[in-house]
Amino acid sequence: MSSFTAVKNFSRRDVLKLFGATGGGLALGASGISWSPMAIAQGKEPRLNLFVAVGEDNKVYLTCHRSEMGQGIRTGIPQILADELEADWQHVVVIQGLADKRYGSQNTDGSRSIRKHYDKMRQMGAIARTMLEQAAADSWQVPVGEVEARNHKVVHVKSGRSFSYGELAVAAAKLPIPELNHVKLKENKDFKHIGKSHKIVDMDNMLSGRARYGYDIQIDGMLYASISRPPVLGSDVESLDDTLARKVPGVVDVIQLPVPEGPPKFQVLGGVAVIATNTWSALQGRKALEITWTASKNDSHSSTSFMESLIQGVKEPGKLVRQQGVENTDWPEDSTQQAIYTVPYLAHAPMEAPAAVASVTPNGCEIWASTQTPQSTQQNVAANLGLNDEQVKVNVTLLGGGFGRKSKPDFSVEAALLSKKLGRPVKVSWSREDDIQNGYMHAISAQFYQAKLDSDQMPTAILQRTAFPSISTTFAENVEYPSAGELDLGFVDIPFTVPSHRCEAVKALAHTRIGWMRSVSNIQHAFGIGSFVDELAHNAKVSCPKMWKEMLGQPRHIDFSGQQFKYGNYGEDLSRHPVDVGRYHQVIDIVERNMAEFAPNQSNQGWGFAVHRSFNSYVAIAILVEVENTNLKVLQAIAAIDAGLVVNPDRVVSQTEGAVIFGLSLAMMGEIAFEDGKVKQSNFHDYPVLRMGQCPDISVTVVSASSAPAGVGEPGVPPVAPALTNAIFAATGTRVRDLPVNKKLNV
Repeated sequence: MSSFTAVKNFSRRDVLKLFGATGGGLALGASGISWSPMAIAQGKEPRLNLFVAVGEDNKVYLTCHRSEMGQGIRTGIPQILADELEADWQHVVVIQGLADKRYGSQNTDGSRSIRKHYDKMRQMGAIARTMLEQAAADSWQVPVGEVEARNHKVVHVKSGRSFSYGELAVAAAKLPIPELNHVKLKENKDFKHIGKSHKIVDMDNMLSGRARYGYDIQIDGMLYASISRPPVLGSDVESLDDTLARKVPGVVDVIQLPVPEGPPKFQVLGGVAVIATNTWSALQGRKALEITWTASKNDSHSSTSFMESLIQGVKEPGKLVRQQGVENTDWPEDSTQQAIYTVPYLAHAPMEAPAAVASVTPNGCEIWASTQTPQSTQQNVAANLGLNDEQVKVNVTLLGGGFGRKSKPDFSVEAALLSKKLGRPVKVSWSREDDIQNGYMHAISAQFYQAKLDSDQMPTAILQRTAFPSISTTFAENVEYPSAGELDLGFVDIPFTVPSHRCEAVKALAHTRIGWMRSVSNIQHAFGIGSFVDELAHNAKVSCPKMWKEMLGQPRHIDFSGQQFKYGNYGEDLSRHPVDVGRYHQVIDIVERNMAEFAPNQSNQGWGFAVHRSFNSYVAIAILVEVENTNLKVLQAIAAIDAGLVVNPDRVVSQTEGAVIFGLSLAMMGEIAFEDGKVKQSNFHDYPVLRMGQCPDISVTVVSASSAPAGVGEPGVPPVAPALTNAIFAATGTRVRDLPVNKKLNV
C-alpha cells in the first residue's frame, strides 16, 4: 500500500493555505455542518471540528483527532473514513486535529480510539459520500438512486458517465447535510479499507528520521528549561544557591516554581528551573544548583515496609465489592488453598520522555507537545494561565511512546508557566531520570486469593482481596480505597461459575503520584488471578487451560446482576460489549492448538498459560521458558486476541507483540523502590526494559470477528506476567508470587 502525504496539523487559517483563497471544497464536522474554503475567504465562519474535506485538487483530507504513538491510529481513523467515503487510498492526506472539545473525547488512552469512534467515523464518511453523489445527480439531472460513488469517483450507472471527487467538491459543499437516517452505510462484505492491513501513515518518516516528536520541536526565539523537582512528593525549596548555575555559559535565568496545595492532579511539582539558550547549558546549570528541600509527610515512605503493610492488610477482611452467591464462611484447612501475590511500583518509561514547547503572548498560548490528551492539556494550561480554553492552541506531535504517562499534561503546564514568566517561547524536556523519579507511578499492590475445594480438588468458593493506593488519590485527598473503576479492571469482573465468589477491597494510602499505566489495574489483578488458577490446576492435576474452561463454565453472557456492584465495562453498554464466556473459550482453544505445533519441552523447559478479558477484548497467551541453573530465557510467546471487528490487522498484531514485550519487561525486571520518600532508580541501568536478546519469538493470532470493535493497545499486557511465572513453575517447580522475576532468577 502507498503511504499518505505527510500528516499535518490544520487550523482554520491552514485551510486557506491548503486550498488557496480562491479554491473550493467540501468538509464535514462531527456536528454535521458543511462549509467551503471559499466561504472562509468571504469571511464566513466554519466549524473547526473537521473530519472530512474534499478539495478541487481531488485529494481527500481526513482529520484524525487522536494522538499517534506508534499504535497506528492516524491510519486506523482514516481507514474508516475512507472506506465509507469510497476514497482512493492514494489520494488521501491525513490532518492531525488540534485540541477542540467539539471533536468529542480526544483522550488517547483506555484502548478506545476505535471502539468509541468507529460508528461516528463511518457516518462522517458516508455523509460526505452521500453529498458527493447528490451533487453529481444534480449536475446530470438524474435521480440520485442512479448514481454511485466508486473509488474516488461518482458514476452514473446507466450511462457510465463519471465525475471525480475534485470536480464535485464545490457543488457538494453547497448542499444541505443529509439526516443520518437518509445515509446508507456499507455492508461489511463491501469494505475496501476496514479489515485490511495498511502500512501506517507515519512509517516512512519514522524510518527515515523525518518524523517530528515533542523532543524535536524548535521555534524561533525559544529558550530551554531543565527543572530540578522535589525528590519527595510534597516537599519544597527550603534554600537555593544558584550562583554557580548562573555562571554556566548559555544560562539566562533561574526560576523557582511554586509547589501547589492540595492533591497533585496535573499541576507542576514545583522545584527550580534553569533556563538557557540550549539544552546542554540548561542541564549543566541544573547540576550546579545547590538546593535543600523542606520536610514532607512522605519523607519516611519505604516501599518495602509499605508492601509489608499491604500484605498484612489483605490477610484481614476488607470492604465488600462483589458477592456472587452466598458468602462462604467455612474454610477447612485440609481443603482450602490460598496465596498472596505482589506487584511493586512501576514507571511508564517511554523511549521519549515528556516534552513540550509553550509560547505565551498577550493574546493566548500555543503549545506543541507529545500529549495523549490535547483537550486536558488545553484546559490545564488555560486554568494555570488564567485564560479561556479557546485561547490555548495545542499542536499534537508524534509521541515516542506514551503508555498513559503522556495523558498527564503537567509537563505542558510547566512550559506554559515558564514562558509566561520569561515572555519567550520555552521548551521543557524531561530527562530519563526526571521521568523515572518524578512521574506518575503505577500502584504498588498485594492480592490475596483463597479457594475452597471439593473432593475432586475443584473450587466451590473463592475469596479474593486487593490492596493498592488508588489513582483517585492524585485528584482528591484522604482517599483510602480503590475506586470502582479500578476494581472493574480484572478484579470483580472474572466470570467464574463457582457457587460463592466474594471480592473485597483493602485500605491503602498514597505516598507518591499514582497514575494509569498501560492496562492499569489489570496488571496486578491478572497476575493474581492468572497465577492462582494455575496453582489450582496444578493441585487438581489438570492443565491450566482446562482449569480456566472448567471455572468459566459453559459459553454465556454475564451481566453480574444481583452481585452487589454495578459493572462499568470500560464505559461500554453490555448489550454491545457483553462479557462473553464463549469468546474466552475461543482464544483459549486457539492458543492450545498453536502450542501443540511446537516440540515437546526439555526437562528444564516449561509452558505457562493465562487468559484475560480487558478493554472489551479477550487475550490468551502461552509462554515457553528455559531455566538453566538460575538463568531464565524466554523462548516463545503465543497469543490469540479477539478484539471484535478489526480495522487494521497488521496493527493489532504489532500492538499485541508490543504488549508481550512491555509485559515481559514489567514482569521480569520492573520495580520502582522508595526509600526515605525518594525513588531509588534513575535510568535504564537500574530500571531496565527488555533488550532484543531477551525477546522471545512471538506469534499472534487475530480472531476474525464481526462483533463491535474493542480495545487493542492494552489487552495484551495483563496475561503476560502470569503466563511467564506459570512457565517458570512448570520448568522449575518454583512458584513466583512476587514480581519482578529477577528477584529470584537471572534474566
